Amino acid sequence: MTRTATIRPLLIDIPQTALDDLADRLGKTRWPQEIPELGWSRGVPLAYLRELADYWRDGFDWRAQEAKLNAFPQYTTDIDGQSMHFLHIRSPEPGAVPLLLVHGWPGSVVEFAGLVGPLTDPVRHGGDPADAFHIVVPSIPGFGFSGPTTEPGWSPRRIAAAFAELMARLGYDYYGAQGGDVGAGICRELGLIDSEHMIGLHVNGGLSYPQLSDEEIAALTETEQARITRMNEFMQEAGGYLAIQSTRPQTLAYALTDSPIGQLAWIVDKYNDFTNLDQLPHEAVGRDMLLTQASIYWFTQTAGSSAAAYYEDAHSGAGWGLPEPATVPTAVAQFTIQDVAIRGYDERSNNIVSWTEYDRGGHFAAMEAPDLLLDDVRAFFRNYRPRD
Repeated sequence: MTRTATIRPLLIDIPQTALDDLADRLGKTRWPQEIPELGWSRGVPLAYLRELADYWRDGFDWRAQEAKLNAFPQYTTDIDGQSMHFLHIRSPEPGAVPLLLVHGWPGSVVEFAGLVGPLTDPVRHGGDPADAFHIVVPSIPGFGFSGPTTEPGWSPRRIAAAFAELMARLGYDYYGAQGGDVGAGICRELGLIDSEHMIGLHVNGGLSYPQLSDEEIAALTETEQARITRMNEFMQEAGGYLAIQSTRPQTLAYALTDSPIGQLAWIVDKYNDFTNLDQLPHEAVGRDMLLTQASIYWFTQTAGSSAAAYYEDAHSGAGWGLPEPATVPTAVAQFTIQDVAIRGYDERSNNIVSWTEYDRGGHFAAMEAPDLLLDDVRAFFRNYRPRD
């Protein structure tokens, strides 16, 4: 790795032929039959997906979403043989702290779009200039505009090492990190390998999903027991994607890369399971956001390589959150029972200094409850900003 590697500006410009092809494929969908009145019990209902697909074809404006993304400074660079796409927005405040934001699956850099302004320019958004950040939002290798990975081995630790190199390449001697879902595990890895530069780690959703005995569960609080119950239900009813992506991501890739309806259904199913249980996916994050995420996976052809992140994790000999003790000061924010980490368990191998629980939002906090996540991130890092 070299600090002098070229950083290239990027302007997203999906060819019109790709948009026309998407519309054509959506119009020629061969829809399956379904047994009526089963709701979501066997997956995404036919009527729900057809309505969403009709809007994707005839109402959704990709160019408008593309323009919103292009309003942020974007770049690509090559790290460890892989193209790396990232947003880099510097704050106008002289005391701003660099902050790395890492998305999860099935997500992308777009999920942080609503947080960039308040984080980088708090004064314009009614905040305190002392809470300002310089923001770096990378697309995980194999995801979105970083493009498909071209070789095996992109484990969470290797991704973390690439992000450490990115922050150094941008000239930052210290930085904080925030992530959820897959991003939380990558950020924890980053804290393990680059603790001399990371000043603090903030995650939403926790750092592990513990396997507890009946005796250990009985000793938990009522809320913690509800979280464990929710996780067990999730794994029994909706955990199949984990098994598939951890074992046969290439087989899955053929379907999702060839069929936009297949790609959309795969994503919508997980948004239904992960977001606030009282809302449908489009209600939880917005219909345009849902389709922007699906469009990014579709246009970049990263269904298979993003799924392969689970394969790499499962075959790396380590999980997204290693039991190796972490020393970086860490804050955890949990949003409803959709987040299932247990504080006593996470404290065994992490330096937990803040733990906050919210009764609003869900697993995708940056999209579902950005105001709560923003306040939590600001409050945590106030204690870890370098002083002159």
